[in-house]
Amino acid sequence: MRMIEQKQIKAIWAAARENGLDKQSVYDVIAAIAEKEHMTDLTYMEAAKVLGKIRGQQGESAAPKRTDQGGDKETVPLRRKIYALTGELGWNDDNGRINGFAKKMFKVERIEWLTVKQCHILIEALKQMIDRPMKQAK
Repeated sequence: MRMIEQKQIKAIWAAARENGLDKQSVYDVIAAIAEKEHMTDLTYMEAAKVLGKIRGQQGESAAPKRTDQGGDKETVPLRRKIYALTGELGWNDDNGRINGFAKKMFKVERIEWLTVKQCHILIEALKQMIDRPMKQAK
């Protein structure tokens, strides 16, 4: 497992200064995201999420914000379920990942354009992806 790098530590502290966050606030973000007490215990991906969260507090988002605006109104709750599942997969820091997956499966550019039936198929595919590591561990 790849651990936090020195350049990430520097970037976290620089972003904290830019946003006016004190040391305790930075460690509060670390605890909320990674449930760890020490910055040096973070993995590379956890550090990236912490940095994104700190930058997001300033208004700069690390990834484009997801939206449930537009698209079929009937799919809004289904898209929320899709976002929850992508969070379990660790995909929430890259909105293009789920859109790319939808494009590969259904030839649509964004999940907002999926039909109700396509959303259900995508949800089942994501559930299988989440269950796969558990089945392999047995």
